[in-house]
Amino acid sequence: MNQELYPQLSPINAAALPATPVWLRRSAIVLSASALVAVCAHVALPLYFTPVPLTMGPLAVLLVGLALSPRMAAASLAAYLAEGALGLPVFVPSPLNGLAHLLGPTGGYLFAYPLVAALVSFLWRRSGRGFLGALASAAAGDLVILASGALWLAVLTHLSTSSAVTLGVMPFLLGDALKVAAAAAFAVGFQRLRRSAS
Repeated sequence: MNQELYPQLSPINAAALPATPVWLRRSAIVLSASALVAVCAHVALPLYFTPVPLTMGPLAVLLVGLALSPRMAAASLAAYLAEGALGLPVFVPSPLNGLAHLLGPTGGYLFAYPLVAALVSFLWRRSGRGFLGALASAAAGDLVILASGALWLAVLTHLSTSSAVTLGVMPFLLGDALKVAAAAAFAVGFQRLRRSAS
């Protein structure tokens, strides 16, 4: 068929299509990242000896930090906290809902999420982006989550520092070490996949 005679049937030029607005693309990324954290938060195991459950939420926070820029990572986790405060079912299943959950025993961990995501992203981007850099960045972020959680728990329940560490840090060290390693491995593997595809 002669394209000059039938110009209306010529293939669509991709460059002529309107580009997706930057704000829309960024909003989609932020909401997708917050949804990832919400899904992982629901993979949880209550522990009878502490008010803090074992959950996959921190793994998602580390992944978001390793995947996005500091600003986007922080925005994603701020959106996650806002969704939870508004009563959306994004936190670990609990008798507490909305703002009450955010101000409950696990509030210290949750409030640290935006800072940690930005910190992990910042460190990872200045580390050379190798596995050890990802491991160190994720480990630093995870330690901030644990320290913030223990501090909040001590203040909220009037526990001593040692008791708060016993309840809010020690039971999670082994599991969190595995999460840190998994997040680092995923980040480096995804980066290599992107390089090979480009």
